[in-house]
Amino acid sequence: MAKTGVVEIDSTVKMTTEMKKELQRLVKAIVEGSDCRDETFDLTVQTLLDLKKSVIKRSLSVQMEPNECPDDFLCPISRQIMKDPVVVSTGQTYDRSSIQGRLDSGDRICPLTKQVISDMNLIQNNLIRNMIARWCKKEKTELQSPSRRIHEDAIDKVYFEQLMERLSSVSATDRNMAAKEVRQLTKQKTSYRALFGDQPESISMLLKPLSQDKTKWDSEVREDLVTTIMNISISEDNKKKVGETPGVIPLLVESMKSGCIATKSNAAAALFTLSALDSNKVIIGNSGAFEGLVALIEEGNQSAIKDAASAFFNLCILHENRGNAVNAGAVKVLLGKIDERVCVDELVTILALLANHQRAVDELGYLGAVSSMLSLIRDENICPRSKENCIAVLYSIALNDRTKWKEIREEESTNHTISLLVKNGTSRAQRKAAGLLERVNRGAAGNFTHTA
Repeated sequence: MAKTGVVEIDSTVKMTTEMKKELQRLVKAIVEGSDCRDETFDLTVQTLLDLKKSVIKRSLSVQMEPNECPDDFLCPISRQIMKDPVVVSTGQTYDRSSIQGRLDSGDRICPLTKQVISDMNLIQNNLIRNMIARWCKKEKTELQSPSRRIHEDAIDKVYFEQLMERLSSVSATDRNMAAKEVRQLTKQKTSYRALFGDQPESISMLLKPLSQDKTKWDSEVREDLVTTIMNISISEDNKKKVGETPGVIPLLVESMKSGCIATKSNAAAALFTLSALDSNKVIIGNSGAFEGLVALIEEGNQSAIKDAASAFFNLCILHENRGNAVNAGAVKVLLGKIDERVCVDELVTILALLANHQRAVDELGYLGAVSSMLSLIRDENICPRSKENCIAVLYSIALNDRTKWKEIREEESTNHTISLLVKNGTSRAQRKAAGLLERVNRGAAGNFTHTA
């Protein structure tokens, strides 16, 4: 007798598959320009909505299935079904590849118990392995054998090394093809990203095609290599190695200044990923990256601006980098884009961060940031978090320059902008707004005593 719900789930799966095929057909027709009728666009939107409903329904059905994989069968590190469960000296069970990778990197702390793994020998847990095998057979789920996985890893390594050699080929065509393939593989497979960490010298080899053919620095090959750097930087284990490899950061900085928009955007995204490490923040901050990021914010499309803003914010968390950002002309460009209502949430967050730097506050004052911030706070389309950042910027300006108090008082008298934020803003915005009102009102009463 069939399990309850199985027929319904199978039907949903088939329906979802058909909708995906139909959606692919419709999108292809639109992209290629073979069918751009209004009806086609409407049908595409409706199919996408139907697909969303189907996926949600399928997700709920799976969640209700009584035969969900037992948690004991999942590796605590990868949260995937264990293919080769082993026991470590602390008595905990992990998938061999996951725990071995940690041990090989020098990490001997048991993730679950936080105790030191005193014995490097891994003992196969046959009981759990047999239980997993029986469950997989019952659920008709394939369990890849460790030997097969090891074989595939070995093939990946050999092919990876061949690709690295091709990047140094005397043939420009071969170099470019290898660069494109490395880009695709590092996007699709974590194993290839890991290989760059296992063989750090391969990171330097990525730069070979550019060093051999500098006349084509604006070609597709640079986009491929920059994107590969972005891909491999996703891995936490790779960030430090990539950031400290000579030539990598300069390549990303140069690519933001003179590459195509896709290359510029991916270079900024790579800097954002790498800047998660404080040591990389220092390297990037001293590399001239802010000039490229500022230019990308000023000239890029919305997607590129967001990539640049993410990197910018990460870098400016380090206080020492804020001076470099100001020197690069950040304040004027950020204010200009904010006034145009472009990526306001992202850019006003950066402005609030820079408002802790004296020279940035000085620039904000004479560039008219007071009226810009007040305008944003009045704007009903601006989110509460951004208004919080606006009042933080205003507070810094008012603290620094009492000549701006009159403008703030006039705004308050006309529109009650600040007092409304005291009532309706986030908790931090309310505190800043109340403090600002107290300061400017005290000034109006003739008390100009400066307090911190």
